[in-house]
Amino acid sequence: MNNVLLIGFMGVGKGTVSREIVKQSGVMALDTDDIIESMENRKIKKIFKHEGEAYFRSLERRVATWLSHSVRDTLISTGGGFYAVPNIKLIGTVVYLYSDFDSLYQRILDHPNAESKLNKRPLFKAPEKAKKLLAQRAPEYEALADIIIDVRARNAQQIAKEIIKKAMK
Repeated sequence: MNNVLLIGFMGVGKGTVSREIVKQSGVMALDTDDIIESMENRKIKKIFKHEGEAYFRSLERRVATWLSHSVRDTLISTGGGFYAVPNIKLIGTVVYLYSDFDSLYQRILDHPNAESKLNKRPLFKAPEKAKKLLAQRAPEYEALADIIIDVRARNAQQIAKEIIKKAMK
């Protein structure tokens, strides 16, 4: 196996599925947002607030360069916009976790920690904006994907098992 990258819209479950894949397979895993927070010693929300999106995207590109040169045989969970880094296909197999907006939004609302999930993703407080962004990104996610996994009405264990079977040979 080379690297496997999980891409998809915010809240689709990339982190949850990543943790489940680790549990089922024992593979090493990284999260690009966690790497950025460690590099900056602050939360992404604060990076956006104080430095802006352009600065954050430059950090994503820096992480992508490091991943492509230095990381092998690792599962990489990415932030919702990480798919736009220019060298993503050099990092590894790209797995797109697909969900339509209504299913995704309902999944977050049904979560026992829904308020916390929504606070972590402030864009969902304006659902029409989030829906529009997903509609814009979905074709881009699909175009980049080596593998597309439909996550609607499936739990993390089922999704992880499919990714292991299809992407981690």
